[in-house]
Amino acid sequence: MIRHCRFAQATASPDGFFMNDRNLARGVFLMAISLIFGLQAARYPLGTFSRPGAGMFPLMVCGLLCLIGIATVLRSRFVDRVALDFTPKNIALILLSLCGFAIVSERLNMIAGIVFMVFCASFAASSYSVVRNIKICAGLIAVALAFQKLLGFNLPLY
Repeated sequence: MIRHCRFAQATASPDGFFMNDRNLARGVFLMAISLIFGLQAARYPLGTFSRPGAGMFPLMVCGLLCLIGIATVLRSRFVDRVALDFTPKNIALILLSLCGFAIVSERLNMIAGIVFMVFCASFAASSYSVVRNIKICAGLIAVALAFQKLLGFNLPLY
């Protein structure tokens, strides 16, 4: 017999079905992504910490991502469950914004691509704010400029 405790309680949605836990799904998704990329990174030579190989940094990032995923899964057991709902319109908007970023960056320049991506993706948000979009664009453009000017990346910004 299962005793009534927080671990054994399942949350039912208003229509009586058991709902998926958004926090649990986030943690499992992060761990899956970490595992996929970590296995690929392990194919490269790791080297040592004093002389790292090509696979060391990606493997360390994947390890940290996996730890974040584990922490998210553990946290999901102690906080109230939140329903996991998919909105196909929002998923389509995010995919459109990423594809549009690639096309606009190739045809015009990357700054125009960043602006398109931010303004298109923001339609998927629960509220729309032009001021917020301009701030996000400014931050992303500043990061791209830093990559180009300070790190020497060959980015077609303008």
